Amino acid sequence: MTAPAPNAGTPRAADLARMVGEALAHASADSGPEAAAEIRAITDAMVRLLIGAPLHSDGKLTIVSLAIEAGLRRNKLTHKHTGLKDLFYALVKARGHAPEPVSEAAQARGRKHQEDLVRVRAERNDLRSQAQLLARIVQVLEIENHRLKETNAALEQLLAARTGVPDLASRRPPQP
Repeated sequence: MTAPAPNAGTPRAADLARMVGEALAHASADSGPEAAAEIRAITDAMVRLLIGAPLHSDGKLTIVSLAIEAGLRRNKLTHKHTGLKDLFYALVKARGHAPEPVSEAAQARGRKHQEDLVRVRAERNDLRSQAQLLARIVQVLEIENHRLKETNAALEQLLAARTGVPDLASRRPPQP
């Protein structure tokens, strides 16, 4: 499989990314091998994206694709290696290729996801209110049950206190 023919600015942009990356990696060697490895991964990913040969991403010239291509989290580019992020944007701009617009299908999926999110949140809120209502009902039933038990205990005490009342049912002769 042959890579697409790069336009005139691409090899220079890729070479520039490679040179800057090597210089930064060499300069950051004092700050630890992890930082140097991140810089190398980012610049290698820049080169692959700029020449149109991505290995791990969709090949779009965006920071998200660059992070995926480099195998790093996006915040490494947006917070830690901001110089490399700016370099990438400058190389993309110099190349004359803006990031691809989001497709209609992706926009439709995004709208559907937003609608689903609104629906799910409404369901969640409804279920929360139902759960609160059920909790209140259970609490009222527990109070009523406790009161009935107290009333039952009081009635049993009254019946026990009335032992002097004769039981007329026991005095009747048995029915033949």
